[in-house]
Amino acid sequence: MGRISSSASPWRVGILFSETGVTSVIEKSQLHGALLAIEEINEAGGVAGREIQPIAYDPGSVVTRYGELAETLLAQDGVNVIFGCYMSSTRKEVLPVIERRNALFFYPTLYEGFEYSPNVIYGGAAPNQNSVPLASYLMENYGNRFYFVGSDYIYPRESNRVMRTIVRQGGGEVIGERYVPLHAQAKDFEVILRDIRRQQPDVIFSTVVGTGTINFYQAYRQAGGDGKRVPIASLTTNEAEVAQMGAEAAAGHITAAPYFRNISTPANQRFLERYKRRFGTVADVTSCCEAAYFQVHMFANALRQTGTTDTDQLRAALSGAEYDAPQGRVKIDPDNNHTYLESRIGRVDDQGEYVVEFEVGRAIKPDPYLVVPALHDWSMQLIRPREGRFKM
Repeated sequence: MGRISSSASPWRVGILFSETGVTSVIEKSQLHGALLAIEEINEAGGVAGREIQPIAYDPGSVVTRYGELAETLLAQDGVNVIFGCYMSSTRKEVLPVIERRNALFFYPTLYEGFEYSPNVIYGGAAPNQNSVPLASYLMENYGNRFYFVGSDYIYPRESNRVMRTIVRQGGGEVIGERYVPLHAQAKDFEVILRDIRRQQPDVIFSTVVGTGTINFYQAYRQAGGDGKRVPIASLTTNEAEVAQMGAEAAAGHITAAPYFRNISTPANQRFLERYKRRFGTVADVTSCCEAAYFQVHMFANALRQTGTTDTDQLRAALSGAEYDAPQGRVKIDPDNNHTYLESRIGRVDDQGEYVVEFEVGRAIKPDPYLVVPALHDWSMQLIRPREGRFKM
């Protein structure tokens, strides 16, 4: 194990995750994942004898603050690398700041696709890695009549556009599509739930995010909804939100993600053990937390190769880079700066824990522009998961 030099200046990186506001439930888990990785790297001697020093700000889930604070990090704090953001609207605020200054931005969140920037390393799932497998699973197991409910901003609307295309290609139909404010309360779902009860869809596809997710699932149950009969399926609902909404409201509902907390891999077991020692619980560990964690480690590996935070040199080192992440082996695609990721379908059991019902069994090449979007042309096949899962 190496040692940190007391005389060497640290490698400074920016951290932009909200600890307050509507999306703090998930962003705090991303913050924890990033900080844990930084601590692991520093405990092992840092990079070239220099520690990584996080400069963190709390944007408070206010969209415009992400761009403002990114400018502060780059112009005043002297960083050239930033990890951050959950919502696509906040990524869009940071993107022009990053590109104008030719900095490097690690985005550890699934998103709607149809974007490429040479200044961004995308660590979350693209539509072909989650929307396509989820649609295939739902239509095979529940039916082809979908009802869309989303928060009213760019990610839900674009994600629903993609899902609508996939469903129609599979012979399905979207019988309803409604949006709620980002700060949606239970009462904001009353009219929608009455319409769902009237139309009787086979499945509800939710792109509601933040605290609205908790309110939606609880309101659905209180209105008589049964996740075991007509599930709410999502790409964003995660363990942290399930813990807050409670097992009764979450049971039966479905999420597609590269990572679930209880998958059985040696890397995941080590990750969870360290996370629990550091933060006292693994209740908030999510796929976005795991992505923030492995992105920091991949950055550190590139930094070891280059010895500089220069964007062009780091980008070259990251192109094609691989890492043994908790979810499995991941790789940054040289074609588009997105990441080869696992694809899994999880369903919440009566104890409020996700059980992986199907997985692809290999990392999927990212296709952010859905060059091959057709449901029945998809080259992958969902299989039953490998036996075993990590017991917490």
